Amino acid sequence: MWAQTEDEPVYDLGPGVTPPRVSKQVNPSCPPNRGVRATGSVIIALVVSSKGLPKDPHIVKGLDKDLDQSAIEAVKEWRFVPAQKDGKPVAVRISLQIQFHEM
Repeated sequence: MWAQTEDEPVYDLGPGVTPPRVSKQVNPSCPPNRGVRATGSVIIALVVSSKGLPKDPHIVKGLDKDLDQSAIEAVKEWRFVPAQKDGKPVAVRISLQIQFHEM
């Protein structure tokens, strides 16, 4: 099953599709001057393009707007080894879980 983005088909992970691997990970920064340290996780859905770039990251399950935005900004900096289908790089839909811990 796949959908079309502006320039390439986007597949769902499944049989015949090798998932993408993270090649560069950036941790979200905790916004300064927060009186309370939040712990928990944010779930972000996105498309990893056939070039290994994150596209259209959006929050599926958030903590609060500052932490959610921090997680989105970090994921935009991530890079991936693209998913593969039939030996060729393809775009896929994935979800990431970003953990926030007490510092």
